[in-house]
This record gives sequence, structure tokens and C-alpha cells, in this order.
Amino acid sequence: MLGETLQLANYSAVTQAAVAVALAYMFWDIAAHAYLLGLAGAVILLCALTVAAARRYRGTFGAGASEHAVRRGFAVSKLLAFALGLSWASMPAVLLPGMDNAYRVILVAVCAGLVSDAYVVGPIFGVAFLLAAPVVAGLFVGLIGCEAPVGQYIAILLAVYAAFVFLSARRMCRLSYQRLWDRAVVQEQSETIGLLLKDFEEGASDWLWETDGTGRLHHSRRRFAGLLGRDREDLEAEDLNVLAVLREFAAEGAARGDVEAVIAAVQARLPFRDLTVSLRTAQGTRWWTLNGKPAFDRQGTFLGYRGVGSDVTASRAAQARIAFLAGHDALTGLPNRTSFQGALEDVCREAGAAEPRSALFYLDLDGFKAVNDTCGHLVGDRLLKAVAARLLAVCGPHGAFRLGGDEFAVIVRDAERAGSEALASRIVAELRRPYRIDEALLEVGVSVGIAAVPDDALDASSLLLRADLALYAAKADGKGCWRTFDPALEEKAQHHRQLDLDMREALAADAMELHYQPLVDLRSGRVAGFEALLRWNKPGHGWVSPGEVIPVAEATGFIVEIGRWALRRACADALAWDGLRVAVNISSIHVRMPGFHEEVATVLRETGLRPDLLEIEITESVLLDHGAEVLENLNRLRAQGVRIALDDFGTGYSSLSYLTEFPFDKVKVDRSFVRDLQGRPEKVAVVEAIARMARALSMTVTVEGVETRQQLDVLRDKRCDVAQGFLYSPARPASEVAALVARIEGGGLPPREGDPPAARPALPLARAS
Repeated sequence: MLGETLQLANYSAVTQAAVAVALAYMFWDIAAHAYLLGLAGAVILLCALTVAAARRYRGTFGAGASEHAVRRGFAVSKLLAFALGLSWASMPAVLLPGMDNAYRVILVAVCAGLVSDAYVVGPIFGVAFLLAAPVVAGLFVGLIGCEAPVGQYIAILLAVYAAFVFLSARRMCRLSYQRLWDRAVVQEQSETIGLLLKDFEEGASDWLWETDGTGRLHHSRRRFAGLLGRDREDLEAEDLNVLAVLREFAAEGAARGDVEAVIAAVQARLPFRDLTVSLRTAQGTRWWTLNGKPAFDRQGTFLGYRGVGSDVTASRAAQARIAFLAGHDALTGLPNRTSFQGALEDVCREAGAAEPRSALFYLDLDGFKAVNDTCGHLVGDRLLKAVAARLLAVCGPHGAFRLGGDEFAVIVRDAERAGSEALASRIVAELRRPYRIDEALLEVGVSVGIAAVPDDALDASSLLLRADLALYAAKADGKGCWRTFDPALEEKAQHHRQLDLDMREALAADAMELHYQPLVDLRSGRVAGFEALLRWNKPGHGWVSPGEVIPVAEATGFIVEIGRWALRRACADALAWDGLRVAVNISSIHVRMPGFHEEVATVLRETGLRPDLLEIEITESVLLDHGAEVLENLNRLRAQGVRIALDDFGTGYSSLSYLTEFPFDKVKVDRSFVRDLQGRPEKVAVVEAIARMARALSMTVTVEGVETRQQLDVLRDKRCDVAQGFLYSPARPASEVAALVARIEGGGLPPREGDPPAARPALPLARAS
């Protein structure tokens, strides 16, 4: 504001100096010469000082003034204005009363002009007021000496005029201040925007570009310098044509179409938006998304293009990665289940067009879960990568897929049966070889199920189902082998599905039964309890073997419902047995469930059976890969008073650590050790060892499958505790339990082979003391 006022002050000073000289000339003959010379000299001196001050401070402000310099500039301006005002105020006060009307008009006109000079310095109201107010005051003094009523009339008009001038100057000052403030704000914002745009271009992937009417690049040379692999300084002196750059560096392929679209739009001077171009650079392929709009002046002359460019290379790479992961496994890099499904459908569709035979291999790793649990998931992941690498090496051109977990698949195209089977054998042999992971040498196997198209199926879902059935057959045959699909497998699977449906209906209709096989104390010869065994007389079919029902129920999870029903039914039946125990077999799936001990407690409470009369039989499979919930359930059951028995001991892993880690009350020797006891001394030794170990651990020993007196004599001699088997009785319904107890305890045993009937003792089951 001060700078603008000082610039206008030069013109005002020169004008006032000229007016002072003119007045001296016009009034030379009628006024005192000394006054006229003094007035002219004072005005000229003050005007000269004003011009000098304006030059000095304008140079200072141009270089950026400090607050102190500005304040001093305002003070000097006000001082000079007030001095000029006082000098001019003497003119009407001295000359106006003694002049005739003609000269008075000149003086009033000059005073009016001086008052209006307030508009010149109006942006600084203080300067305007100090310049004009003394003149107005001097004019009022001069009018007092004029004849009435003219002097009074002019004074009134002067007052009105002066008030108008002062108010207008004040208004002008405010508007000038607001205008200058707005200009400063806009300038500051422009600087901020400029800095932001600079940072934006330097640090962001988006950038502004601009060309002239000939297509030469004016902006964002740094981006293009990076594109060309040249220094920015080298490009500053060159005429860089954006169309030439696009043509030279455009990559081949589908993306070149967008480059041509950009070139066509620029040549036609049309706007374009979101066109992505692929460019070959020294750093590899880069992807830019360009937006552009032609610019024209008011006369319609083409000025060039203005637009925004974005380097979307990273996002394109991310999109490509996402697209890859959508069809591939992130861990192994193999195509995933989604890609597998599409490839399988293609194979089946080609088979319908009389294409050569193809085959599907369904692979499942053997023993991977044990490695994963023992060595950790990180090692397990590295093992899966190694398996995938070997699988790719063996399969060659055939497609290998990871379906999830430790399941893989291979689609073998144009393969005859012999070739498919040979490839399956190589896969089994190669994946069986040990894997070196850090310091560990890990071993896993693989089972393979094979189904062919069009021999075994013509649609993807059926082909996969039949390969899965073949895989289950390979698992059932001992794992580490391959099996091809056989229609009998599908018939067996259908039979299992129907069996699952039928047994669910049977349990809901209470058509299943529990039969009880006696457990006989070898010392006393008395019945110690009964084991509850599932029986199902299926209408139209007859008795269904538990060996057929249990595996299907375990595979579907229905075994848990059967276990709950059997536990409740056995406890309810045992109430009528006068203190005899009942043993119930519980599936490993059921025992692993959190809260199993609460289920048992609820059944005991609701049926009223004493906890010590219930015996839960579990197999070693419960203890394999057991979690904390298994030990929790067993400990809680023991705390309630329920007995725990380890069934089928001697088969499976038979780890001795189980007997010390878990709270067992009894071990049951599997029937496989009882068969052929007389001719197999090693089996007798195993039974004897188990009995001695159990006694040392305060456990009782029950032997299953006792069918002959000779077996019974051997077991009694080896100090086993309880016997169970057909020698005493098969499992019978609950309604026959009382009679069965009476028969056994009354001596109802068959004679020894070769003994005369009369010589058979009544009840020789108690061990001699």
C-alpha cells in the first residue's frame, strides 16, 4: 500500500510544484512578493523531498522491507503531507480576504484541487487527511474575511465538499486495503500451490505435462528425461516432441493401441482421458496413464495441450500379481483349485470332441501332518515347495496343481493307460525320496488316485469324484502307491452313503440295540461287568456288522451321535445289574471334543448310575496328535470316579509313554495275541510282559477273544485279571444279562478238549492260590 502511494506521490508533487509557480506568476502584481516567493519555495522544497523519499523507499520496498522501515516510511509520508498542507493553508488565509472576486475564484479553485488531492493518497487515509485538512482550515479562515453572505455560502459548500472528500478517501482507503490484502492472500496461496505442485510432481506418481502448439514439451522434462535415460540438462536445449517420444518408445502388443489413440487425439486436437500406454525404457517397461485437453486462446488459436500423467507401473504390477494369485497358489506357485477346475473342464470338453485319452491324478501326501506338527508350519511350507518342485520336474509338460493343504493334482493329456501308470509310478518314487530342509532330513510319501477321460467319466465333477475314490483305495491299500478307478469303488461309496442314511434313520427310530458281552474275573470266576457292543438288525438285510457301521460313522462324524446314544442307553441298562460295571467304547472323535467329560457327568446324573460302575474304553488313536482337551477330559472323568481303559493294546503304535502320561485303570490285550497262544510262544511272552507291566503300574489287564479252555489256562497262568470272549458268551441283549450271569457263575463253561463230561469241574475259573 505504501509503495503504491509513494508512486502516485511523485505525480502529485510535480503538479503541486507547478501550481505554486503558476500562483506566484498570477498574483505577482497584486500580492506581496516575499509571501509568494516563500510559498513557492516552501512547496517546491517539500515536493522535492517527497520525490526523493518516494524513490528511496520504493527501492527499499522492492527489495523487501522490514516492519521498522515500513513504519518509518509511513511517518515520513505523514510528515511531508502535513508540511505541504500547512504551506498551502496559508494561501487562502493570506490572499483570499484582500482579493477581488475574480482572483478569489482562482484561489477557491486551487484549494478545491488541493483538497481533491486526498484521492491521490487515499489508500493511506492519514496522509490524505494531513494534506487536505490544513487546506480546508485555511480556506475557512480566508472566507471569514470575505463579504457576507457570499463567504458564508462558500463556507457551507466547502464544508459539504470537504466532508464528501474525507468520507470518500476513507472508503477508498478501506477498499484499497482490502484489495491489497486479497492480493497478498492470493499471492501466498499461489506460492503454496506452486510448492505443492512441485512436491506433487517430484514425489508422486502423477505429474503435469504441457506442450506448445507444435507439440514441443514445456513441462515435466524430468519425467521424460528419466524415460529416455538422459540427463535433464541435456534435454533442456532440445525440442522434445511428445508425439515423437510416444512413437519411439511405444511397446509392442495390445497396449500399442492406446499409444495410437493418444497420437490420433493430439493430431485431431481432441481431449482424451485415461489412456494407458506401455513404453520401453532403460529401466524396463513402464506404464503411463495420460489425460489431456487442448488449450485455445480467445481468438481460437491452438496453444497446445495441458494434461496429467500417472505412472501406474506399480499398480499394473500389483494387478498382474493379483491376477496371478487368483489362479495360482501363493506358496508353491502352482496353479490353484480355480485354475484346476477350468483345466479339468477343458479336458472333459475336448474328450467329447473325440480327443485322445487323458487322465487325472489326485495326489495326497502321506505323513505330512506329522512333519507339520513336529517341525512347525514354516518347515511344512518349505517341504510343500520342495514337493511342488519335484512334481513339476517329474510331470514335465503335464499340468500340476495344488488344490490345498497337502493335496495336489496332475492332468495328463494324450496319455494311454500304460503311460499314465508309468508316470504315476515315477511320481510315487520321486516324492518318496527324503527332503533336506536345513539340517533335517524329512520323509513323506504320496498316494495317487487315477481316473481317465473318457473311460471313467465325461464331466469334471464325476471325473474328480472317481479320482478321489481311487485315492481312497490307494490309502486303504497301505498308502505310498497309486490305484486306478474301478466301478466297484463307486458301488462301495454308494453303499456307504446309503448305509449312512439308513443308520441315521435307525438311530432316530430307536432301531439300534446294545448287546452286552460279559467280563469275567479270572480269580473269582464271577462276572465283573459287561462291555456294551452296538448291534443293528436292518430290516430286509439282517444283522449289520459293527465293522461295517463304525468306519462309515467315523468318516461322516455320525459316530458322535451314536456314542452319546450308547452311553446313555448303557448307563440306563446297567442300573439293573446290581453293582456290575458297564464298559462303553467311545470314538476318538468324541473324546477329543471339549466338554466330553461334562456330557458323561450329565448322563450319570440323569440315569443315576454310580460313576465307578462306568468304564470308558478308548483306543490309541485318541492319543495320537492329542490336544490339551483330551487330557483335560480324561483327568476330569477320573476325578468323577469313572474308570478309563485303553482298548486294543498291543496294536497300532503301542507307545509305553501313553501308560505314564494318561490316567488309565485298565489295558485290554487285543484278540490277535490270544489267537494261537498254544503254538506261538512269542505271543505268550507279549501277553506276560503286558500283564507284568500293568501290575507295576497298578492297572488291571483284560484279554479279549478268549474262545478255548486252553487259552484260558494260559492267561490264568500269566496272571491276567479279566477274560472276555465266546468261551463265556457272545454279546447278548440286556434282557438276557441276568440269566447269563447266573449261567457263568453257576459253572456254565464247555469242557476242555479231550476231557470226559463227568470230569469237568463246576467252575474252575479261580486261580489256585
